[in-house]
Amino acid sequence: MKRNLLRQFGNESEELATRFLEEAGFRIVERNYYARKLGEIDIVAQKEGVLHFVEVKSAGADFDPVYNLTPTKLRRVINSAHYYLKEKQLDLPFCIDALIIRRGEVELIENLTL
Repeated sequence: MKRNLLRQFGNESEELATRFLEEAGFRIVERNYYARKLGEIDIVAQKEGVLHFVEVKSAGADFDPVYNLTPTKLRRVINSAHYYLKEKQLDLPFCIDALIIRRGEVELIENLTL
């Protein structure tokens, strides 16, 4: 039961994130891309010729989801992004972004680095 509620919350957060990005001029290329043995990229979007690999983080009212952006998680997203580019045979500039959802408010943090 709890797992289903968490999954539903996650799906709703990704829907909100997708709408936010589209309204900001991004074109959604792919959602929930799974890079074998590396991890998942929540959203792959494109804007002005740049691919954006977006990690969506959300949490309840008692925790700031930005704290879930750990160096380990960012490394997985970066490795998955490289895998995606190789698999799709793309040679495009890219960046790693985070979309933080707090109580229905959305914050885009662009071009994260370790």
